[in-house]
Amino acid sequence: MEKKVLIASDSTTDLNSELIERYGVKTVPLTVNLGEKSYVDGVDVDPDMIYRYYEENGRLPKTAAPNVVDFTDFFGKYTSEGYDIVLFTISSEMSSTYNNARLAAEEFEGVYVIDTRNLSTGGGLALVTAGDMAAKGCSAREIAEYCAALTNRIDASFVIDNLEFLYKGGRCSALAALGANLLKIKPCVAVRNGKMGVIRKYRGRYESVLEKYVLDQIGDVSEVEPDHIFVTHAGCDPTVNQRCVDIVKSLGYFKEVHLTRAGCTISSHCGRNTLGVLFIRKTALK
Repeated sequence: MEKKVLIASDSTTDLNSELIERYGVKTVPLTVNLGEKSYVDGVDVDPDMIYRYYEENGRLPKTAAPNVVDFTDFFGKYTSEGYDIVLFTISSEMSSTYNNARLAAEEFEGVYVIDTRNLSTGGGLALVTAGDMAAKGCSAREIAEYCAALTNRIDASFVIDNLEFLYKGGRCSALAALGANLLKIKPCVAVRNGKMGVIRKYRGRYESVLEKYVLDQIGDVSEVEPDHIFVTHAGCDPTVNQRCVDIVKSLGYFKEVHLTRAGCTISSHCGRNTLGVLFIRKTALK
């Protein structure tokens, strides 16, 4: 008899409450440090607190991965309740979370740790895929093997309105940030091979840019898996978010279009007014 399967993740996958409840997802949170104070990601800190802190202090927050003990305690609790566990983490290129979870998992049978090679709902796409498989009765091993192979098909990208957070975080030069802002350039940042990089640049009003970006990024829908697609934003105007959702729905292809808000991790990197469309391709990304 197969054991019960628990789908879990760190706190970077940015699923909304409906999806967390649907799949019974359990979370191991990162720590967010605002100055001298430490907070638990998604528990006592949210993106709006990060924006307020930056506006008041001019400093970005720092995030810290759960340590090996945190994961050991988590795995111990749920394996003792009879679960096999599949846990998903932010890209190992961006955080030590995966390595800490992997080390902890070595002490347990039936615990599988997947490096999503992604962030935000890029990782969330692997998570909901796992949840769908668990609902069909797949074992933890089957889910882990499939989802580990899935990561190179996840297409995750975001368009950023203002480069201030990227500049402050040391991810672009002052000259690049100034030039982009003066020329109204909106970079499209994608995750490839576990790292973030600019793949395209748009110019113009942010709202108009997003409409073009959504269709550009999806491209030929026949090359995309139809089950799930995410529109994920960091503090964008609700009408802008809904417009992007409506554009995706107008394609008449996707079974479920999910609107989610980015959590503290992506908000710390990219800042307010960042929006992405994220989905799974049928073949590996180049």
